Amino acid sequence: MSGPSFVALQVRDVAAAAAFYEERLGLRRAPAAPPGAVVFATEPISFAVREPLPGVDLDAGPAGLGVALWLKADDADKTHDDLVAAGVVIVRPPSDSPFGRMFAFRDLDGYVVTVHGG
Repeated sequence: MSGPSFVALQVRDVAAAAAFYEERLGLRRAPAAPPGAVVFATEPISFAVREPLPGVDLDAGPAGLGVALWLKADDADKTHDDLVAAGVVIVRPPSDSPFGRMFAFRDLDGYVVTVHGG
């Protein structure tokens, strides 16, 4: 095994979640995706939003309990400011870290996503 190669969030509304990640974070869709999912052309690991797997109840508890999702940005402060201007909930303000500037936001399904970078 060499490590993670794909990350997907299970969401309530795939179209709305895909639009959020496209419009708010600037991710681009990959040319192909399986049914019920939107895959983004991210590197080095592919990222997707998808319909919940059978038996998954997204309303049963905090979204992403135990999961840490970090996305890299060229300019974390600018990304933060753009998200604030769009009304996205920020759960951790920008600060310095060993991984560069970082902050965290809550997406449409309640997942807390950390952004880090220059």
